[in-house]
Amino acid sequence: MRVGYGWDSHEFRDGVPLKIGGVALAHHQGLAGHSDGDVLLHALTDALLGAVAAGDIGAFFPPSDPKWKGADSAIFLEVALKQVRQAGYAVANVDSTLILAAPKIGPHAGKIQARVAELLGIKADQVGVKAKTPEGMGTDNAAIAHVVVLLEKRTETKSSPAKRASATQRKSSGS
Repeated sequence: MRVGYGWDSHEFRDGVPLKIGGVALAHHQGLAGHSDGDVLLHALTDALLGAVAAGDIGAFFPPSDPKWKGADSAIFLEVALKQVRQAGYAVANVDSTLILAAPKIGPHAGKIQARVAELLGIKADQVGVKAKTPEGMGTDNAAIAHVVVLLEKRTETKSSPAKRASATQRKSSGS
């Protein structure tokens, strides 16, 4: 098993759509970032990469590269998942905490949970989404995300070489 931790923060800005966890949310401001500013997917990407010691989001998608301007953060997550799979792991579960003054996440938590699960290829009950307000922190104009992931070693699938060899041995021995 492996554990990964990631966090990210972005400032709210006028004229930017708000996207959190791959879900567009109605709000008068969005999160500024080089890509789409999806604070939750950025933190999740870092958690996945960190769990397999593959670096961080900036190493794969440098903000200095104009090709990532406005990019959908689901792309980042897809690349991180590829690193996880190449290392021989699968996502067991994810837990996240969002810290922001507005909008309220409660009414959207189920949709965010379902979208993150879909992006990861896991069940919604394997994704935790919680939200807190930044009382007294002085970060009312920003959104912050903390994410922890648990990875488990993948088991061989029914089409794996070892299972195919075992099936071939059974057939040739007349079992």
